[in-house]
Amino acid sequence: MKIISKLCLIAVVAFGIMQCQPKESAEVQQTLTEEEILNESEQAFNERMEWWREAKFGLFIHWGPYAVPAGVHDGQEIEGIGEWIMDRAEIPVSEYEEYARQFNPEQYDAEEWVKIAKDAGMKYIIITSKHHDGFGLWDSEVSDYDAVDFAAIEQDLLADLKKAADKHDIKLGFYYSIMDWHHPNAQAPHYPDYNTDEKSNPNFDQYVENYMKPQLKELVEKYDPAVLWFDGEWIPEWTHEHGVETYTWLRQMKPDLIINNRVDVGRQGMQGMNEEGGEFVGDFGTPEQEILESTREFDWEACMTMNDTWGYKKNDDNWKSAETLIHNLVDIASKGGNYLLNVGPTAEGLIPQASVDRLAKMGDWMEVNSEAIYETERLQHSFKEGENIRYTKQKGDSVFYGILLEQPGETISFSVLRPDEGSEVKLLGYDEPLKWEFGEDEGLALQVPDEVRENTDFGPAWVFKVQGSEVES
Repeated sequence: MKIISKLCLIAVVAFGIMQCQPKESAEVQQTLTEEEILNESEQAFNERMEWWREAKFGLFIHWGPYAVPAGVHDGQEIEGIGEWIMDRAEIPVSEYEEYARQFNPEQYDAEEWVKIAKDAGMKYIIITSKHHDGFGLWDSEVSDYDAVDFAAIEQDLLADLKKAADKHDIKLGFYYSIMDWHHPNAQAPHYPDYNTDEKSNPNFDQYVENYMKPQLKELVEKYDPAVLWFDGEWIPEWTHEHGVETYTWLRQMKPDLIINNRVDVGRQGMQGMNEEGGEFVGDFGTPEQEILESTREFDWEACMTMNDTWGYKKNDDNWKSAETLIHNLVDIASKGGNYLLNVGPTAEGLIPQASVDRLAKMGDWMEVNSEAIYETERLQHSFKEGENIRYTKQKGDSVFYGILLEQPGETISFSVLRPDEGSEVKLLGYDEPLKWEFGEDEGLALQVPDEVRENTDFGPAWVFKVQGSEVES
């Protein structure tokens, strides 16, 4: 009886405590309404976007069965980008499936991939969970056309990457193609020419509701991505209404999720920004293979390749130099954007050595100069001076960076920076302060020591740090 009484007492006390607990946890998990999502306050939007804006630099990964042919089909090299080989070579679904069956990346090391990105100075990774060919890199419950059920590898490739990314504090996001060349309800009658708007598939909404949305739900619930990166929204079947509904549905599932503007239909071609005057959903613009010429109020991320293709293509050796890639990063940061730089791993699961080498050189530069990139913002009046000077500013502070994209001479001038009186001007990576003068007409003039000018290790971009203010030009 005493034991029963004690148990009853414990139960009563526990019930009382539960009744008295505040409902904060329930409120935190409360689903946002469509109106709350579509009318998100500026403060809430800024809080949601904060980590992404501060990160500045991410790795894009295009990987799938298209890495097996690697640009060559039936003994012929196919023109165009590697991941579009199914379309460009007009390969029937059943024939392309053989490439998917052969997909066996036994040398895939997710942790090595994440380390390569982290050592390059990247803060997040976006990988193609499903590209236009319809093949999934995870174990999808609504399809057998994936890496576990269909391919030789029989492995959940996203699960491995998620584990490695979490271990190394790298944010992970997923690219997902709205267009799907494999699913019968998504295939347009004008296959293989998907770029026309002459016809559309009458069963497309069935694909969206019974296949696409369940797959997206899997990705969000299984892997908790920081970003969903849509593509293929240009097909005639996809509408603005689809975009709004999908965006709000995903944000209700995960309120802090960041979603690109390709979830909707407002993007203006490769320039990537939304057309003026439209009420389109999406959190950032997506310039593709180009950098905006100037600054924008709307967040944006330039996605670019290191060579000419996104997916692996074995004969594409048109590699950009590490110097060009570093200059791109500086240029994009000076305009307030992010840089999403792509690699296309091989069918064996290896990031091409040319990509690894270039990322390593970027990492060397970032190790010294990353403070001029991370957590920075564009200047109020000037992001550049001439062709070879870019500017950034520490977020919420009066610390400015003048970044020179060529080897300096004996002196260098920054007309828009005014150092605080008595302050030091430094070159990142060099211990001694630099001699400087400031004139109202001439601006800031720095003397560059010979040992700096003769040391190419400071390049290919020299970063000068100034505590002071911006001079309106």
